[in-house]
Amino acid sequence: MTLDELTVVRASPGMTWRARAGGSVVGSATAFLRPDDRWEVRLDHESRPDSRAPLIAAVAANVQADLHAVAGEKNSEALRYWAELGFAVNRREGIYLIPTDPARHRLGAAGVPDDIVVFSARDADTDDLRLLDDALRQDVPGTDGWQWDPADFNEETYGSSDFDPATYLVAADASVGEYIGLARVWVGPGRPRLGLIAVKPKYRRLGLSRAMLTRVFAVLHERGVSEVSCEADDSNAAALRLLAGFGARRINGMVMLIRRQHAASVSQD
Repeated sequence: MTLDELTVVRASPGMTWRARAGGSVVGSATAFLRPDDRWEVRLDHESRPDSRAPLIAAVAANVQADLHAVAGEKNSEALRYWAELGFAVNRREGIYLIPTDPARHRLGAAGVPDDIVVFSARDADTDDLRLLDDALRQDVPGTDGWQWDPADFNEETYGSSDFDPATYLVAADASVGEYIGLARVWVGPGRPRLGLIAVKPKYRRLGLSRAMLTRVFAVLHERGVSEVSCEADDSNAAALRLLAGFGARRINGMVMLIRRQHAASVSQD
């Protein structure tokens, strides 16, 4: 049997490529430029195996940069074909569940220093919150270099259906008028997700993370939510210690993959 000739075309507008054979779409790939200037690529899970390499080649030729992808650590098939496409393991993240019951998470009745105030992101100055988010992400593995576009930040935060003002808290130092930390849990269909809990270096070890999470978890526990999911880099010892103190348990993981632009071009010569 002779397969129909496969061609790859870019769908306009946007950054989506489709592989066609015999008049039918047999695969597709989409690329996203993240706020940290990293290109992430996703393959449609129904893409025909022989369409994957041409699709990735088309994306790489267009963006002219390293490509990033994500696969579940238990998804051996996806890990195999990403490796065949020239991707290597860059980082690993664990997926954890944290109990909201105060009898289980062991956060305690944490307070905050006198000059620190904690309030809902709903009442925050949007620009100050965006700049705080950018600053905190510099210490999170895989998001260094992150810089939000103001419009995108507003859309992804306040325009998100998962935004809950009761579970997105901000900490500020009232003595200097500076935003210094945040705790956000996205509440959407399924289990709520802890997106970020962090404070600026100068204000660490004051119990602020515990204090904010205690408040957020109290809201969720009262609503009948028993657990919150989150991700943490396997090499982030501080985050793993924090999770252990929260009584978190690891249930799964993700593998962050990268296809280097230079290495890919060399291998094709």
